[in-house]
Amino acid sequence: MIPGNRLKRRVYTGVFPLVLPMIFIILWKFLSWRLNNPVVLPPPERVALLLVSPHKDLIGMGPLVKNLAISLLRVMGGYSLAVVLGVSLGVLMGFYPCFFTFSNFFLSLFRPIAPLAWVPLVLAWFGVASLAHLMGVEGGPAYFWLGNIKISMLFVIFIAGFFPILTSSIHAIQSVPQPLLDAVLVLGATEKDLFFKVLLPAASPHIVNGMRIGLGIAWMSLVSAEMLPGSIAGMGYLIMHAYTLGRTDVVMMGMVCIGLVGALMDFLFRHFAEKRYHWFYREV
Repeated sequence: MIPGNRLKRRVYTGVFPLVLPMIFIILWKFLSWRLNNPVVLPPPERVALLLVSPHKDLIGMGPLVKNLAISLLRVMGGYSLAVVLGVSLGVLMGFYPCFFTFSNFFLSLFRPIAPLAWVPLVLAWFGVASLAHLMGVEGGPAYFWLGNIKISMLFVIFIAGFFPILTSSIHAIQSVPQPLLDAVLVLGATEKDLFFKVLLPAASPHIVNGMRIGLGIAWMSLVSAEMLPGSIAGMGYLIMHAYTLGRTDVVMMGMVCIGLVGALMDFLFRHFAEKRYHWFYREV
């Protein structure tokens, strides 16, 4: 038998979080029944049928899994660039005060600009060029995937994730206690040892947390990125195309799918961080 405290804990962590979603679904069902207009508000079971049939063709745009896979590739491409540049630049700015003074003002000018505001410039710069054009791929199975990853979309997603990662990385490095660094130097550590064996490990929980935030914002920018010319697939384009056809059920299915996948990615990121940096999460 499960002790009372463990049983209460399992109920609290496993059942309690589901109460609010169930209330939301019941309310959604009631409102759809009262309106009796599936174009305005389709019932939840109609949307659920689309979700449980991910290999079924949707409004001539292919199955859900294909559109979701294309969206994930786009987001991971732009997000990976944001991680590489954001973490590298953030660590340098945090470690070298002169470099921070030199570059912070310039980068701060771009931080408040919304990713969608870059669209006109991005289209003028890159047009509808894709990774297939960049790599010289003109046919075959790879062309479908690479041809759907437009450089303009990658740029919008990159901008969305870059600044949260950069800001968190700078703060992570600067928040390492100076007495800790001084003590290591007194004990005879070189600057290389200080950087790789003390500074980065101490700052990594905050850097990973910034990467988690950046991934969430990059995923949120997906719909805007997939509204750009040249897009013929993906969750964002699927939602917009379904709206023009009056298929509100497909629109809501796409929104639910984006929410579920985003929540799953955030959960996996959080789970990894708590396992890897359990000492940090116990403190906070």
